[in-house]
Amino acid sequence: MEEIKRSKLETLTMKDNFMFGAVMCEPENCRPFLEMALGFPIGKLDVSIEKSLVYHPEYKGVRLDVEASDANHTRYNVEMQVIQKPYLERRARYYHSQIDMDLLRRGGGYGSLSDAYVIFICDFDPFGYKKYRYTFQNMCLEEKGFVLKDGQTTMFLSTRGENPEEVPGSLVSFLEYIGLGLSESTKESEDGYVRQLQAAVRRVKASREMEAKYMLLEEMLQDEREAGRAEGRAEGHAEGRVAGRAEGKAEAILELLEDLSDTLPEDLRSRILSEKDGDVLKRYLKLAKTAVSLDEFIQKISE
Repeated sequence: MEEIKRSKLETLTMKDNFMFGAVMCEPENCRPFLEMALGFPIGKLDVSIEKSLVYHPEYKGVRLDVEASDANHTRYNVEMQVIQKPYLERRARYYHSQIDMDLLRRGGGYGSLSDAYVIFICDFDPFGYKKYRYTFQNMCLEEKGFVLKDGQTTMFLSTRGENPEEVPGSLVSFLEYIGLGLSESTKESEDGYVRQLQAAVRRVKASREMEAKYMLLEEMLQDEREAGRAEGRAEGHAEGRVAGRAEGKAEAILELLEDLSDTLPEDLRSRILSEKDGDVLKRYLKLAKTAVSLDEFIQKISE
């Protein structure tokens, strides 16, 4: 079994979430990427390794994104996206909210909220405009060019861009490298930073410590899949027992929402429990199953 997992580790490329996190948890690899993508120099960078590579009890499941902060307390969240999933923009909104809540939980006021950058590296074109880089900030609709100074920036990088004249050549080289398959990604690049990443990938594959972490991650993901299947079976049995009963549907909805948030607003709980319309509860149940955050569910039921 160990040999099988070891062999699989050796087939990973930078577009794999584990390999990306393992390489980017090294500040000397992460900082040049951030500077290249964002276009400004970054001093000392601290990368939160424990949130990048292993299970973190504060969150549901295994976190595979990279979190970092610099000497100015600016926060960065970077995530690899290989498959185009729905609500990617709202996922970015959720990450921004998590960064803010983390700071506020430490006792600071709104003035203590630092600038935050959420970056998705996509092995697809998320918006279809054939750009290597899409950058978003909140802007005033009535006054063109007036940017809201809320400190939030969201960026989507695409390996499928076709506008090399509009972005730094080093960023194009990086994104092209990310998009390569295993055999092509091992060929020595002409770009110095890409060669640095290639060396880091080789170190990860040769590291016994990283091998152990990868095996642990595989076990965690397998446990999550098994738990999800068991929950699905239990939910199916529960739904069968309470078919046609509003109380049963309401309880199923609340159980799903509790997976999204440790605490549910009392008004939301009361609203669901007091709802007797079967069609409305059926809609709520579908939304609860697909929502990626409690905020998204609340917004959807209000539409």
